[in-house]
Amino acid sequence: HHSDGAVRKIIPDMIEAGIDVLNPIQWRCPGMEREGLKKDFGEKIIFHGGMDNQYTLPFGTVEEVKKEVMENIQILGKNGGYILAPCHNIQAVSPPENILALYEIGYEHGWV
Repeated sequence: HHSDGAVRKIIPDMIEAGIDVLNPIQWRCPGMEREGLKKDFGEKIIFHGGMDNQYTLPFGTVEEVKKEVMENIQILGKNGGYILAPCHNIQAVSPPENILALYEIGYEHGWV
């Protein structure tokens, strides 16, 4: 299910309605902190996304992209239930090296 922004309050309702995948994970939005989402809903729903396409991918450094990939894998991917992907469409201003870093690091760690 695709729901942008701060949707934490309605995640239980989504789960009750039968939604089993939540996209995107816009963790910079209030209430959408990765650790809390994983703790509270990680056994009930799969998280899809998590790579910030508003700051990190378009304007961050390659090192920042790599760091965020690893954080997402370690937090959202703990014990499974995570699909590594951008939060939304990759913006045209995103440097190719950042996009490559996302998928190369994911691949190196078995998430692509």
